[in-house]
Amino acid sequence: MHTADLQVIYDALRPLLAKYSPPLVVTYDLDSRYELWSQKEIFFAGKKRGEIFFAGLIIRRHYVGFYFMPIYSNPGMKKMLGKELVARLKGKSCFHITALDRTLAAQIRQALNEGMVMYRKNGWV
Repeated sequence: MHTADLQVIYDALRPLLAKYSPPLVVTYDLDSRYELWSQKEIFFAGKKRGEIFFAGLIIRRHYVGFYFMPIYSNPGMKKMLGKELVARLKGKSCFHITALDRTLAAQIRQALNEGMVMYRKNGWV
């Protein structure tokens, strides 16, 4: 995959994440990396934390990585995701995006929305 193609995917996905700032805080906003964090003091996984990751994008050599913490902190959320998005899940919370169409973009948009609902419900935002 060419870098220019990956940049097009990244540039299409970035505004989907940017919609959530505020209330989330952008910690990286580069041409190839974008991250959103909740900077609220919370209790998670048995520890008190001053922040928690929400979602991010990064251009890798052969894909755009879409990192989505809500699925890591709530594995049951995977059942709510569309099959095209789930097919791109590598590991616990990273999706490898190599092509983007309307269906996949809509599924990512929905995942972000559901993740924000979960974070708000948990008091993490």
